[in-house]
Parts: sequence; C-alpha cells; structure tokens
Amino acid sequence: MLLRMGFVAAEGLAPQAAAVWPYDTYHDLRWLYVYHDSVMHFLLWLGLLVVARGLFHTILVMLAWPKQVHRPARWWLVRRNLGVALLVAVLVSPWALLSVAASVVSLSWVLLASLLPMFLLAPFLQRATVVDPWWRGLPSKRLVGWSLLNFVVLTVAGAVCWIVPGWWMVLIAAAAGMVNGLLWKQVVKAALLVPRARFSSVPATPIVTVMALLAPLIVAVVVAVVPGRLVRTEALLLDRPLPNGVTHAVIVLAGHGTRYDGEQPPDLRVQRFSYRGLDATGQPLPYQPADTTISITDSVALLRRQVDQLHQRTGRKIALIGESEGAMVARTYLARDPHPAVDSTALFSPLISAGRTYYPPPHHDQGWGVVTGWQLRAVFSLIDLAGGPGKSPDEPFIRSLIDDAPFYRSQMMCPVPGVRMVAFLPITTAAEAPPGEYTGIPVYQLLGVHGYLLDQSHVRDILVTFLAGEPIHHTRIEYPALQMLGAAWQAPPLLISVNPLWDHYTWPDPALTKDMCRPR
Repeated sequence: MLLRMGFVAAEGLAPQAAAVWPYDTYHDLRWLYVYHDSVMHFLLWLGLLVVARGLFHTILVMLAWPKQVHRPARWWLVRRNLGVALLVAVLVSPWALLSVAASVVSLSWVLLASLLPMFLLAPFLQRATVVDPWWRGLPSKRLVGWSLLNFVVLTVAGAVCWIVPGWWMVLIAAAAGMVNGLLWKQVVKAALLVPRARFSSVPATPIVTVMALLAPLIVAVVVAVVPGRLVRTEALLLDRPLPNGVTHAVIVLAGHGTRYDGEQPPDLRVQRFSYRGLDATGQPLPYQPADTTISITDSVALLRRQVDQLHQRTGRKIALIGESEGAMVARTYLARDPHPAVDSTALFSPLISAGRTYYPPPHHDQGWGVVTGWQLRAVFSLIDLAGGPGKSPDEPFIRSLIDDAPFYRSQMMCPVPGVRMVAFLPITTAAEAPPGEYTGIPVYQLLGVHGYLLDQSHVRDILVTFLAGEPIHHTRIEYPALQMLGAAWQAPPLLISVNPLWDHYTWPDPALTKDMCRPR
C-alpha cells in the first residue's frame, strides 16, 4: 500500500507490522495517533487494532510453542493474548504519543525519550502471553538478547526499505517479516524454557513500568544539564568584536527557552534579537524564557522592525544568525518580503521537517489528531504538576509549526534568491527527520547536540569565513547512515493533501517526493 501511494517517508515502518511485542503495537499506535479525525474513529480503530493484534499473536504463539512444553487450551491463549494486547496498548501509548510530538518539533531528544521505554519494557512484556505470573521476576538473559536483536533487525530493515527502489521494498519487508517470525519462535521458547525466573518474588514488571514512565523526564533533565559545559550557539558573536573582514551588521536570534538581560555586545554592529522588541532608543529589550513562546508571525514582525532599525543606524548589509527557534524565525522572515539589505543568513540547529503531524487547537472535537492533542495536553499537565518545565503543546510557537507545517516541511532548507545561506547541523539532527534530500542550501555538519557546540573556536572561525563572503560546506560520512537508521522509529507524517487546513499550500509533499525544494 505504501508503495502504491508513493508514501516514501513511511517505508521504514513497514518491517514493524509483524514485530515482536511491544514494537508492533508501537507501530500501530503511531499510525493511529496521526491518522484519526474524530474521537469515535480513534476508539473504533483502537478496538480493532487491539483485537487484531490479540488474535494474530495467538496464532504466532501457537505456532512458536515448543513441542516439549505442554500448551494451554486454545481459548485460554486467545483470552490471554487479547488481554495482553489491551495492556500493551495502554503501556505503549505514552511513548507512541511522544514519537508524534517529536515529529512536530523535530527534536532528537524527544524521539530518544519515546524509544528508551521500549528497551526497558520489551523483554518483560514479551513473556506476558505465555508465562504466569508474567509480571514477577526478571526475564532471562536469552530473552533480553532476542529482544535487543529484534530492535536491531527492525532498525536495519527500516533503513534498507528506505534505500532500495520500487518493489524491492516489498521484498525487504517480507524478509523482515520472516525474521520476525523466527524471533517470535525464539522469544516464546526463551520465555518458556527457563527453570525459574530470577528474583521471582519481586514485581519486576510494575517496577520497570514506573521506570519507563520516568524515562522522558530523566532524558529532559539530562538534556538540560549535560550540555551545561558546552557553548550555546548565540555566544559565538556576542562576546567579542567582529573581525575587520566582516562588513555586515549582524542580528543574533537565540533559541527557545533562552533569556536576555539587556547586556550589549562589545561590537556595535552586532545586536541580540529580542522576543520583546525594541525600547524607545532602538535597543533590544531584555526577555525571559516565557517570551520565546510567542508565535513565529509575531517574532517575524519584531525582527522586521529590528532589521529596519539596525540598517538605518549602520547603513550596512544585514546578516541573520539564528539558532533553533531563532533559525525558524529568520527563515520565515526571508519568506515574507525581507528587507533588501539582508543578504546573508546562517541557521544553527534548524528544526528540519518540523510539523510532520497535526492536532487541532484546544476545545476542538474534530480534526486530524484530535485525541493526540488532548492526550499531549494531559501529559504536559502531569509533567507541570510534577515540577516540570511547564510547557504546553499549544504555545503559540508550537502552533506556528503545526499551522504552517507545509512551509517548514518543504521550504525551510531551501534557497532564497539574493541571500547567501548555510545551515550548521549537529550530528543529532540526523535522527530528527526522515532520510532523503533534506536541503537545498549548503550545510556544515558538525559534532554537537541541538543548540550547543563542542568546538566553539572552530565553529566561530567557520562562521566568520561565511560572513566574510567565502562559501562553506562540510558533510560527515555518518550523517546519512544515521538518517536512514532513524527512519524506522519516527511517526508517519500526515500527508499535506489530507488536511483541509493546509489546502492553500501548493508545494509538493516531501513525504511523497523524497526531497525538498521542488517548485510549486
């Protein structure tokens, strides 16, 4: 079906259709969270998927059951597998939901947070259909090994499905299905042929489930703490004067969640973009992290005024240096009648292919992803109650990515006539978007994480070289490989053509074309 539709962006998901629990349910729920347009449809399809998985797994378990072990009655297996299918759907749903959220903001750490619980839960859940009591004790080393091998097979098969042309994808998916069948046999055998589970009196599965629920919070804390010794992108040009070879005036646009205390850079040609605008003297106002949540449209309006003021004051050409949200603001500004003095733009950690899924604003009971939106709001509310960062899936910046998704999916990394552009991409960006021709502008791929640099002096030199008018371009050999290996674990994108709110966009859909920057 994916091949007939030309739905190339989702081809990497095909091998998971017959995967061992919980990866097959993770596959189903990601499709369901993206492709439902009402609560009734969501509940109907959820019920059908649970029943279908329960019956399918009953057949697989019966075929995989070792001959030397007595097999329970057929109806016992049916009841057990139906019950486990429902339980797995409940346990896996938060991580499938996070995967969809990762497709909105295109951040690798969100995708990582959705996958870590799968590693934890998989070997515990894979015993549930055949062992009683399955929730006590630890799984055997052999079962853990087969579970990890299952993940590797799905990852590699997803990458190969994306690489091979035409009907070869069907053959690869079929071969992956055969391997999945063999893995089912080994998993059932490993679960049954264990004399006694280690720590059999310990309710290990409930404990691991709680750990899995905490995994996204732990990842968020690590993301906030570990890069603390690294250098934020916006610091590259704010702490020293520009070299003589740079003739531009520069506006530096920092990312989401940053703050600015009003301190002026030592070079009067350099100015910090303010998410609160300018004061009466034309200086950027201090701002707090909450100010960065405004819509991209509002930020573009503030940037427009700041560009006009800086050009009027200096009489120089203007270069924009944007990081993360700042990169999105800068690129959107270039698409909306920019000042002719703006002729250079560097994008650091742009959100590549953001807005690949959709959910309606609050208080809507219809629309693609309506249940997804409600559940995301519930999850963020719980995180807020637990002392989390207090963010919202409906903050204006996020809604900008969703409402104008076709632009960010197909044009974000495309050239603008009369403007020199380059994108600095940390290696983690490779896992943030589907593989393929994702850019039409020069890129500089480097070691680092989103919004932070490992080698400040080197990147500053490269950026100054760009500002001085020299072309720059650098790719890393592992980047496309990481793109393809991540293809299996992203949520399927919502096709632009199915969402009536995107009807006024006429760019070709990258989910169907495998590349960006095609003309309208």
